[in-house]
Amino acid sequence: MALDIEAKNANAAATGDAGAGKAKAKENKNTNNNNNAAGEKNLVNGSSSAASKKKGKKNRNKSPLQDAADGATTLSNGHAEVNGEAGSDANANVLESDKEKSPTEGQAAADADAGATSEEFDLDLMHDMGITVNISSPGTDVLSVQLSSMELVQEIHQLLMDREETCHRTCFSLQLDSVTLDNFAELKTIENLEQGSTIRVVEEPYTMREARIHVRHVRDLLKNLDPADAYNGIDCTSLTYLNTVTQGDLLDKKRTRPDSVDCTPPEYVTPGVREPPLLPLHPNIKNAKGPQALKVLTTSAWNPPPGPRKLHGDLMYLYVVTMEDKRFHISACSKGFYINQSTDDNFNPKPDNPSHLSHSLIDLLSHISPSFRRAFQAIQKRRTMRHAFERVATPYQVYQWSAPLLEHTVDAIRAEDAFSSKLGKNVSNCNCCCYPYSYEEHIPGQTRDWNEELQTTRELPRKTLPERLLRERAIFKVHGDFVTAATRGAMAVIDGNVLAINPGEDAKMQMFIWNNIFFSLGFDVRDHYKELGGDYAAFVAPRYDLHGVRVYNAVDIEGLYTLGTVVIDYRGYRVTAQSIIPGILEREQEQSVVYGSIDFGKTVLSHPKYLELLSQAGKHLKILPHSVLNERDEPVELCSSVECKGIIGNDGRHYILDLLRTFPPDVNFLKLQDVQLSKELGEMGYPVEHRHKLCCLRQELLEAFIEDRYVTFIRTAAVHLQQLNAKKQAETQALPEQEKKEEEKEQPKPDVKEEQKPKENAPTASDTKTAEAMVNAIREAQTNVATSNELQAAEVVKRACAAVGSLKEKEFDFRFNPDVFSPGIRHHESAETGLQSLAKQKRLVQDAAEFLVLKQIPSFVKEHMAHSSPPIDGQSLTESLHSHGINVRYLGKVIKMLSQMPRMDYLHRIAILELIVRATKHIYYTYMQSTEPLHLSAAISHFLNCLLTTGPVNAAVSSEDAHKKQTRSAGGKHNKHKAAKANKAQAAQNGNAASTGVSSASSNSSAATTSNNLDWTLFTPRSLWQQIRKEAKSYWNWELDCDSIETAVSKYGLSRISLLRAFCLKVGIQVLLREYNFESKHKPTFGDEDIVNVFPVVKHISPRATDAYNFYTTGQAKIQQGLFKEGYELISEALNLLNNVFGAMHQENGSCLRMLARLSYLLGDASDALAIQQRAVIMSERVNGIDHPSTILEYTHLSLYSFANGHVGMSLKLLYRARYLLVLICGEDHPEIALIDSNISLILHALGEYELSLRFIEHALKLNLKYFGNKAMHLAVSYHLMARTQSCMGDFRSALNNEKETYSIYKSQLGEKHEKTRESAECLRLLTHEAVALQRKMNDIYTNGKLTSDLPPIHITPPSMGSVLEMLNTINGILFVHISQKDIVKVRSEIEKHLKTDEDDSEINDALKTIAAAASNGEEIAATEHTPLTNGSDEATTVSS
Repeated sequence: MALDIEAKNANAAATGDAGAGKAKAKENKNTNNNNNAAGEKNLVNGSSSAASKKKGKKNRNKSPLQDAADGATTLSNGHAEVNGEAGSDANANVLESDKEKSPTEGQAAADADAGATSEEFDLDLMHDMGITVNISSPGTDVLSVQLSSMELVQEIHQLLMDREETCHRTCFSLQLDSVTLDNFAELKTIENLEQGSTIRVVEEPYTMREARIHVRHVRDLLKNLDPADAYNGIDCTSLTYLNTVTQGDLLDKKRTRPDSVDCTPPEYVTPGVREPPLLPLHPNIKNAKGPQALKVLTTSAWNPPPGPRKLHGDLMYLYVVTMEDKRFHISACSKGFYINQSTDDNFNPKPDNPSHLSHSLIDLLSHISPSFRRAFQAIQKRRTMRHAFERVATPYQVYQWSAPLLEHTVDAIRAEDAFSSKLGKNVSNCNCCCYPYSYEEHIPGQTRDWNEELQTTRELPRKTLPERLLRERAIFKVHGDFVTAATRGAMAVIDGNVLAINPGEDAKMQMFIWNNIFFSLGFDVRDHYKELGGDYAAFVAPRYDLHGVRVYNAVDIEGLYTLGTVVIDYRGYRVTAQSIIPGILEREQEQSVVYGSIDFGKTVLSHPKYLELLSQAGKHLKILPHSVLNERDEPVELCSSVECKGIIGNDGRHYILDLLRTFPPDVNFLKLQDVQLSKELGEMGYPVEHRHKLCCLRQELLEAFIEDRYVTFIRTAAVHLQQLNAKKQAETQALPEQEKKEEEKEQPKPDVKEEQKPKENAPTASDTKTAEAMVNAIREAQTNVATSNELQAAEVVKRACAAVGSLKEKEFDFRFNPDVFSPGIRHHESAETGLQSLAKQKRLVQDAAEFLVLKQIPSFVKEHMAHSSPPIDGQSLTESLHSHGINVRYLGKVIKMLSQMPRMDYLHRIAILELIVRATKHIYYTYMQSTEPLHLSAAISHFLNCLLTTGPVNAAVSSEDAHKKQTRSAGGKHNKHKAAKANKAQAAQNGNAASTGVSSASSNSSAATTSNNLDWTLFTPRSLWQQIRKEAKSYWNWELDCDSIETAVSKYGLSRISLLRAFCLKVGIQVLLREYNFESKHKPTFGDEDIVNVFPVVKHISPRATDAYNFYTTGQAKIQQGLFKEGYELISEALNLLNNVFGAMHQENGSCLRMLARLSYLLGDASDALAIQQRAVIMSERVNGIDHPSTILEYTHLSLYSFANGHVGMSLKLLYRARYLLVLICGEDHPEIALIDSNISLILHALGEYELSLRFIEHALKLNLKYFGNKAMHLAVSYHLMARTQSCMGDFRSALNNEKETYSIYKSQLGEKHEKTRESAECLRLLTHEAVALQRKMNDIYTNGKLTSDLPPIHITPPSMGSVLEMLNTINGILFVHISQKDIVKVRSEIEKHLKTDEDDSEINDALKTIAAAASNGEEIAATEHTPLTNGSDEATTVSS
């Protein structure tokens, strides 16, 4: 078994087993730093106990008998799809926590109500007692550390390798009472280990493997500060500049006096900047590298040791050149390292005289080179001063779109990694993020069996909390390694370093296997997609397949397996990487498939086990089981689309693949004979014929659609019931008079009538759709269902079902048939399923597509009208669209809607920029496929010139040269293959003229577009922009009204630098960090030396932490009720669990940290808020990117907490950084800029810099006026701030005018008696008084004709820091709401009263809870922001966004 850990040898390192705890460097490397001398706070949640981490041994039995319900998770629970650029795809939609309760539903619900759950026992287990032990190392003082008894011994190793005094040791064992401890044992299982025990560090003899690990570790220590790896995108390193911006740790800073602060903003931060400079993006580049310790450290050319020397114990030889320019040859033997007598020409392995044998190479080098000793100490000092989060590896690689020119140094280990014979198994790839010092080449046996690892981790038990944590952590760990290996393999495939498994075929049709991963290219091989759009369909299919894998993984049905899937775009090619089903390569696909169809429905198979598994998944995914006819006209039942294939592997597991049609088709983009769309859609130009026929609706849309129909269903039922009720009453009144009199003696009847009267009115009010009326309607429905007879109730439900188009007559049933419009598939309609007829199923899919256009797009636009969390760049816009279930192919439609709304100007501009970037990407991919590797940098720089400039763009290789070269070398062996390939492509192009209306160059398909491989030189700015226009029209049906970058800039207000950034991130280009002159008229803006690198754009699913998600949503619910302390505890626990699953570094951890900082601040602990938020900023920079939208958000929060802690100058610097990044990404015209400018203005005002302050507040006022209208509260605050600043400058007249505006807004919005209105009136009175006094003095001067000597100066009192902080809180939406316990009790009792009506109907209870919470918690909700955990990148105002 891949995850078996009985063998405690090096094998464990290879298996990628997270259960063993070997693979924990991510969190261990730093979570244990809380024990070091610096006394860093525990990474978990700021508490200093390390005890809260469950590491546990793995449960070795693979118990397959878990409770299915436990694993059947509701979908939209934190399963975000992530882009390689570190952006998360907002498929991570989150519904209201009420509506969706994930696998441990009972637990989460009980937790929300009582806070006490059956799982509490497990949590207590996790927080078990810590133990303090002493560690004695040779040559250092005894170290005392506190550890959790659940830590593994391995973690003490990690701790010692991270500490300054012991970091240079790698080959040692830990002994207690002379007994060597097992690395994989938990501390609590060790006999005789008690409080205060001393563990000794004992140096062990080296082996060849250990010696190599040691040398690599020394090299890593020496280049620890070098940012080169982060720029090159290797080893999961990434950049962070917070320490550079704040010049050291914020927590060590002393409070600054306002008069000692330098607050002049750099030129590029002041309002009015058009194109921000690029250099400040990476501040302090020159000092980034630490001091150099050695000139050269490399393996010697005398390696490997010859036979006789092996027998003397020589393991390897090293060659060192010190900074003093002395050259040494060093031998490694089992005892350690010593200098031998070899030279560059003579081999003499005997020890030098005098001989120094050191167990550590660092000790030896320090002995022979004084400059090494000094430099190493300096490097260590800087390394340990850095924040722990700066040193941990990130889960996935983050790539930089701009980089300085890096010095290329001699580095043998880097060279060895690159040309390792077993490509892909060494430490710098698959294990970069797990166990940094394992040397994977030296593992006996095979490469990693990815499929076995991925599937075994899913089979781990999941009944208890520790089991689930262990399982999720194992899944995450193996997935992370798989993504890294797949990315490396895909790059090797495109770079030509991997031999195809079918080398005889055309380059496009080749497939590859590397490191047990299967790679295929995104081309239409063997006309598989001919009917569906050819190469276009083949290009998008892997992405849709990935969506399918994501949702089936989220449902997590036991016994149903998906393949590990990663989609990589690199150098213009799309590569799909998949794990390999055991046995699939030994037989043809026809023999393997036992379920589904391999020929789009001509032959169809079914299988009882697959039907059982897929029907379980289908319940969650809303997929309708249906029957289709096979080639023999027999009905075959399916629970998925026909394309979904089931293959039973040699390991007996049931795999599903080809999930590209998991969800129903989008009929708005399909031209079908028998389908008539509604009149409204017809008028909008639908259906549009898309370039491929694979368009599907998103899962988020189907959920929103069903929810919308459910609300309608309840309403309709309520109205029908009310009508029945009215009928009944009429009958009662028609009773004979005497009967009525007799009954009058029994009193209850009139009471019933009285009760019913208000009820009669309620449903009519339901038409007004107010929350209250809705509550009444539902209560009415409930009470009446109870009283009326069953027949009538059934009739009501039947009518309501018919009204909303339910598939079943007497039940609310909404499921979708994904094959309903698939061409060539014949559906079977039996007598029983007549009710669920095909027509109904088709109607349902059409309704969902109509709902998208008529309801979801308008609601998306409406939601953004409030600008509460406005998208900042194309990526955040895409995430927002996806969370509403809107596909990016509707971007043209969204832009048309936004263009009619001036208040949405910024979003309109971001959407246009995104559309241009995507259209350009389509063209660029084809352009890159037809470019030789020889000319890549010249071709890319030429393309960027055509896109971004109007100056000269002459390509580095002129056309004539190109033709000469082509003819000269056509006979050479190097060009034979390419010439042949080009001719084939030319023939193909002549053979099938592009009939899609898209220019041939903008097709995503062919590997070469003309007979000449240098056709890229023929591109001009004009031709490129014409293609972009054509692409925008054909793909998005939107007229891009510009033919050059100049017109795009002037017409749409785009910024060239924003376009450059967006395009580089989208396609994976790294440009040189320098200032670009886009207006240059004499020489091209980009030269080939400006293209530093190309990097892959990686798309994969992101495993999730279920229990952490439950704690988080429960915590959010508590916060919404105003219970901040309970919320804080729950979210701390969520962070704890996230640390257990993901390690210290992850986007979701960042969301938790941001929320905890916010809560600490609300609870009055500003210093704790500062400490936590500092970690959130570093994490966002490392995991999302230094200029990611969420990083900007983190910076603005940090500046507020800095100010609250008295770091005034620092908070300004942080705001300047945030403003610069924001302008770089989206320009100055954005609502967020207004917020940042208001903050800057306030702080400058507090520092007495009134002129500067006025510039920023004027800009903020202008933006607020534009985006919030002239009656908005934002505007009132801006006017008030301006009045304050102007009064301090002595300009009372202007101040008076601005304060009048504030007063009029408050008066109209809040009324005269409101506190704010009264404050403003008082302010007006004071200003009037000052203005009159000043005027008197002026008149005095005029009348006397001269200054009177006794004129007193005007006293302007600067505002106190407290009042400025109060104002900052107001601007940033932080309201310290003091809610009395009485109010909370009142709200609760109201809710409970509503809930008592009918305990059984939980659906309606849920609706009531939500409505009641919304109605009563309006004020509390405003108190803090809510971030969906599933998506670190956006700050949302409600749980459900």
